[in-house]
Amino acid sequence: MLLILGVSGAAVDDLLGKKPLHLKIDEALLVVENELPSTDATIYWLSDHCYQCQYQALVTVPVGLPEKPSPNSAAVPSQHPLTLQINATYENNELCRLHHSFGEFGNYTLKIKSFHNNTMEVTCEIIVNNKPINSQLPILIAFFVYLGLLAVWCLGYILVGIEPIRKCLHNKMNMGDTERLINSELGSPNRVESMSQGLHSVPLNISTNRLRSLDTFRGLSLTIMVFVNYGGGKYWFFKHESWNGLTLADLVFPWFVFIMGTSISLSLNSLLQKGCSKGSLLRKIIWRSFQLFIIGVLIINPNYCLGPLSWNNVRIPGVLQRLGFTYLVVSSLELLFVKAVPESIERESIKFHFQDVLPYWPQWILVIVLEIIWLCLTFLLPVPGCPQGYLGPGGIGDFGMYPNCTGGAAGYIDRTVLGEEHIYQHPSPNVMYQTTVPYDPEGILGTINSVVMAFFGLQAGKVLLYYKGQHKQIMVRFLIWSAVMGVISAILTKCSQNEGFIPVNKNLWSFSYVTTLSCFAFLLLLIIYYLVDVRRLWTGAPFFYPGMNSILVYVGHEILENYFPFSWKMENSQSHAEHLTQNLLATSLWVFIAYVLYKRNIFWKI
Repeated sequence: MLLILGVSGAAVDDLLGKKPLHLKIDEALLVVENELPSTDATIYWLSDHCYQCQYQALVTVPVGLPEKPSPNSAAVPSQHPLTLQINATYENNELCRLHHSFGEFGNYTLKIKSFHNNTMEVTCEIIVNNKPINSQLPILIAFFVYLGLLAVWCLGYILVGIEPIRKCLHNKMNMGDTERLINSELGSPNRVESMSQGLHSVPLNISTNRLRSLDTFRGLSLTIMVFVNYGGGKYWFFKHESWNGLTLADLVFPWFVFIMGTSISLSLNSLLQKGCSKGSLLRKIIWRSFQLFIIGVLIINPNYCLGPLSWNNVRIPGVLQRLGFTYLVVSSLELLFVKAVPESIERESIKFHFQDVLPYWPQWILVIVLEIIWLCLTFLLPVPGCPQGYLGPGGIGDFGMYPNCTGGAAGYIDRTVLGEEHIYQHPSPNVMYQTTVPYDPEGILGTINSVVMAFFGLQAGKVLLYYKGQHKQIMVRFLIWSAVMGVISAILTKCSQNEGFIPVNKNLWSFSYVTTLSCFAFLLLLIIYYLVDVRRLWTGAPFFYPGMNSILVYVGHEILENYFPFSWKMENSQSHAEHLTQNLLATSLWVFIAYVLYKRNIFWKI
């Protein structure tokens, strides 16, 4: 069989081993043997993860004989279980169907044979020739390595707490309080605001009102974002979901938007308490939004070595661009209606229990209007060649009926307003759904729901302001908000991935996606707030440090992504272990850089 497949003797060991030469990550080798004497067989495949998709042709195998079957081979995906459908090639009638989970770099044989010679009573069987590798083992090893580092860190923390050791270190290192007073709506909320900007050193001060949990939340989101952007070890669950549903990669950007809204609430309140005028604050908001947009355009079009950027193919939307616009809208909305929260609030009044919501009813009305606009455009805007209200991926989804309708109204608006050349060319449904039209996950229509996400974060900030020092009240309200968001999501999605009124979808930034991620965000913020600021069982390290320098870390990791020591030429580019090692080390290095900058009082604000 090896000779028939054209495999040289030198490659025999590789082909029969755990990792055939011609396979890629998340693939297995399937050898098909056709023993049917009267018909060719065509194998079709369909992933369980591809919703309402067409079967795709895999390989055709000519007629054979039981004593001399006709073989052929193909690579099959191993991320999700597959259904294999075997058809007679010329009659195109189904002979048999199998459901199987293939393991990464496994070697399998599919035998097609008849019960009796010269009959069409067909049986199909999959035989494992060589077992697949354990592709999850590198994750387990990495987990124990980082667990060991955590144990060493905790041991060192305990030792430093011992009085003689603490005094010795204090004398040798002149240790002092390292709390910084730095503020940026994309950086760290504080009760004290610095109006200066840029990369600079901030003098040491003591901030008794500082909420480390917010920096920790932001840093956690950013750290996961960096790891995902670097590749996530090439594991499918560390990549963005193809269409509906969630993976780890789909959580972090909305959380970053959420905590940005929280920071806006706290920082604007601080500035208003200091007597800053709304006009000066508005100018600052506009300038920061513009800077974010420009930086975003520059870092997602990194062809500087090839010459100046050409407008013909510049991608306009992006992460920082969306952050900039969201920041502009939410900050302006807050500035328009907000009043400085007094340090002391009358707590006997019934209204006290709703003071974080009632005074801001005009904001809620405007946000509801924005959501109605999103719903109307999504479900009522006519899109040429597509059904009204289409929310699917196009391509082979929906049984191939709407191949060029990726994203429905959202994709149509971007292609019409921005042009196909100026949006993302390789969206996540490309592989699974084989889409062919460009689609941008940071497009225009989804930005409306990004504003809504930040507004929910803004509400979390109001809870912290109005119930300052009342830990139980704050945590109860976070829990209530999480429950409300969860109930809304359950109704919109019908608790299913694909069958709801509005499925959870990161590419569309659907409303259910916003409520689901807000539910998680309120709950996660509650947990971190309890551990870091209430019980002080955790300092927030190491995530606290990148949370204090979020813009520098994000921009730096995007620009230096392909340079050593964040990346290097791999000996085996088809190894999860090597990709995971590279991505984890690069992410850890950025956390360490953030730590060093924090210790040196260096922060980048815009």
